[in-house]
Amino acid sequence: MTDLANGQASTNDEADPTKTWHKTACVLCSANCGVEVRLDGREITRVRGNKSHVASKGYTCEKALRINHYQNARSRLTSPMKRMPDGSYIEVDWDTAISEVAAGLAAVRAEHGSERLMYYGGGGQGNHLCGAYGSATQRALGITRRSNALAQEKTGESWVEGRMFMAHTHGEFSEAEVSVFLGKNPWHSHGFDEARRVLKEIAADESRSMVVIDPRRTETADLADYWLQVKPGTDAFLLSALIAVMFDENLVATQWLTDNANGVSDVRAVFSTVPVADFADRCGIDEERIRETARRMARADSVSVYEDLGIEMGPHSTLVSYLQRAMWVLLGSYGRPGAMSAHTSMANLFNYAATGKEPADPVTGGAVINGLIACNEIADGILSDHPDRTRAMIVESGNPVHSLAESDKFRRAMRSLDFSVVIDVAMTETALEAEYVLPASSQYEKAETTFFGAGFPENKFHIRRPILDGLGGTLPEAEIHSRLVRELGALDGIDIEGLRAAAVEGEHAFTQAFMGAAGSNKNVAGLGAVVLYETLGTTLPVGMEGAAAMWFSAQRTAMAYPDQVRAAGHEGDGPDLGWSLFNALMSNDDGVVYTRHEYSDSFDLLGTPDQKINMAIPELLEEVANLSEAPTDYTSEEFPFVLSAGERRSFTANTIMRDPAWRKRDPEGALRLSPTDASSLGIGDGARVRITTPGGMAVAVAEVTDTMMEGHVALPNGLGLGYSPAGGEPEVTGVSPNELTTTDWRDPIAGTPWHKHVPARIEAIAP
Repeated sequence: MTDLANGQASTNDEADPTKTWHKTACVLCSANCGVEVRLDGREITRVRGNKSHVASKGYTCEKALRINHYQNARSRLTSPMKRMPDGSYIEVDWDTAISEVAAGLAAVRAEHGSERLMYYGGGGQGNHLCGAYGSATQRALGITRRSNALAQEKTGESWVEGRMFMAHTHGEFSEAEVSVFLGKNPWHSHGFDEARRVLKEIAADESRSMVVIDPRRTETADLADYWLQVKPGTDAFLLSALIAVMFDENLVATQWLTDNANGVSDVRAVFSTVPVADFADRCGIDEERIRETARRMARADSVSVYEDLGIEMGPHSTLVSYLQRAMWVLLGSYGRPGAMSAHTSMANLFNYAATGKEPADPVTGGAVINGLIACNEIADGILSDHPDRTRAMIVESGNPVHSLAESDKFRRAMRSLDFSVVIDVAMTETALEAEYVLPASSQYEKAETTFFGAGFPENKFHIRRPILDGLGGTLPEAEIHSRLVRELGALDGIDIEGLRAAAVEGEHAFTQAFMGAAGSNKNVAGLGAVVLYETLGTTLPVGMEGAAAMWFSAQRTAMAYPDQVRAAGHEGDGPDLGWSLFNALMSNDDGVVYTRHEYSDSFDLLGTPDQKINMAIPELLEEVANLSEAPTDYTSEEFPFVLSAGERRSFTANTIMRDPAWRKRDPEGALRLSPTDASSLGIGDGARVRITTPGGMAVAVAEVTDTMMEGHVALPNGLGLGYSPAGGEPEVTGVSPNELTTTDWRDPIAGTPWHKHVPARIEAIAP
């Protein structure tokens, strides 16, 4: 791919191609920082931050330095794999694989109906285009049953945001006077541009403050002005007390709320009964400290809040998602510099228009929020004897056997399906349970992007071109889905050749042809990503064909926000503006600003009918009213500790990094516990310990650290993965957290799991 590589290299030494820097991005967390890399053959030998990148501006952390362990791991698959009756796998050619996978899925549909098929996944930390193409296969098969990792993390949050804003909101932490991090350690998990730089800037500025709510003394807590070391699982009590103080001390923005919010009186009535002193005692924070924190936030011109998995995977998670938003809304911290705001998106991860219309899953009875079945209910739904149970599954760029609660149950569920196929780069724990495994190109061998970006007043987007040819035997997901859709006969009746000819003719001709075809044949829009790949994609540069799906996103964005797209530097009207944006995305290896707003636009971005914020959510206000009767401790004599199963650390990156050699520190993923607990249990630093929970048992190495609260222990995410460096039996390093979790511990509204709050017993193992 010489032409492609040279076309996007920042510097080039023809005498020595290993000195060329190629622009791309890190794929090991949702920040997707822009980086430049050097190559020696297929090896990524050097990595540095891309100073010209529109979002990260040269910033990166230690994860990016080790992306070669992802790209060139020996666990990469290079042929479709078919499971035999004895459980072994054989390699098959692509034509056979596509034919048999399409036939297998179609057979289940014919016997049981398309509503018995399920699609799980659709993108990881750095690849979301596969989700666009996967939607075409779903449409071709009539699949409506879906889920992905968002349904074990963010559906409670989206349920709340839908009711309050009918939009997603995000903070401007680089400008905020007060930044609040709730169950989040952005030093490692990032979540906004240049996270560590911003954290250091806040800590160094006496006029700004940082509030961290976390049981652990994290790297972010070390920088905080207010570290509220809440008892694990009691965040709802702390936030309720903070809000009660705001009403009690008249700290709320009364006139602003009158102008911009509904339901404030209902909220005031409930929180006026909150016993602040009692709730302070329950959460372990001194009442005066709570009042001092509330006063500091109320004095600020702007407050931005970021919640994350620390509370989204624990008790009262949906309630806590509401409470933190109620807190900053009551302070009027919306739509101003440094505050919270809704924002534009190239593609929405949630459909907030569906808010309030969540159906119940016919098998489990759980709420299907934003079209996603709760992850904790998938295995039970498959294993039930209900006539509507899931019978076949497509899993793409996801590893639910490893990442969802109660791994063994999900293994059994996979094996009980009539048919299953996994699309991924490696033989994952989930792939080992599937009928078929289709090997995808890596994120550095195809056009890719993500839709995580959330910013205001500017929004940025980066389409990455490949820096390497595809590994032999693999295909990009766009091609895999295109072949499946064609094999299923779904493209029959669509004039692909006519659209392809129009794409060659030019922009205006293609726009007219595509819109005309979509108007006369609903399958053109329903299969839109594949149709664009098969037509417009053939005119794009080599390796960028998969980016064709972004044409529709660019057109939609230009249609919805024409003034803001033009303010970002893109020219034209109507479809011409969409083309201008699409071409800018395709041609800029540093990413682009695609919308630029005025702060006065912030209320226009709300989806509520009156463009006001809805403060009163009856179900959650009732939960607040009953909170005094709720427990604060879910441990027992048998399981006296609270285990956080999946802590983010410097050298963890979900399950995308399978080669354990990438971890330079904490190679086995130690169980962290406090010195007091270690002493009482007779556990020394580096000793082996046994962890037992209601879900299972594991052995780990201990790390004794004063960053942990007494009674609270933590294991990292991203370990316990099988890796076969020599091609034999996989070696497993560290503990797979979900061998210890159960599907029973879940949020009552969204069904999200309590991965961060697992009752456990810890025991020393004699040397």
